[in-house]
Amino acid sequence: MAVRIVRLGAPRERGEGLRLGAVRRPPRGVRKEDYAKRDYFDLWFPELGPSAKLLAYFHKAELTDARWARYVERYRREKQAPEAERVLELLARLSHQADFSIGCYCERADRCHRSIVRDLLKERGAKVAGSKVPAKP
Repeated sequence: MAVRIVRLGAPRERGEGLRLGAVRRPPRGVRKEDYAKRDYFDLWFPELGPSAKLLAYFHKAELTDARWARYVERYRREKQAPEAERVLELLARLSHQADFSIGCYCERADRCHRSIVRDLLKERGAKVAGSKVPAKP
């Protein structure tokens, strides 16, 4: 049992389980009933995504190392809210009892909030398997 961190829209891996879309918005131009068929997600879970304000910051300008560091700091701060803490704790505990995956659309996993979600879950004792997100150096 474990949680996997994936790119939404990428083909599912064996044993991936339920796929959660940790994104602010569902995919454009895709009918709701086709989200799972097209390997986006089984359940839209925007609570794990960045806030609209933080997402705007992310897309506003080139993502330099300094801007990425500020983004990580701000995203982590958002996930310190009591509601977000409870969600992360729940997912960390579930990772020991069920297979599921969490994902986002970003092409670069190392510059995507899903890499931060992976770290936040690991900090809470989650069992993270076969992640496509590179480990921190």
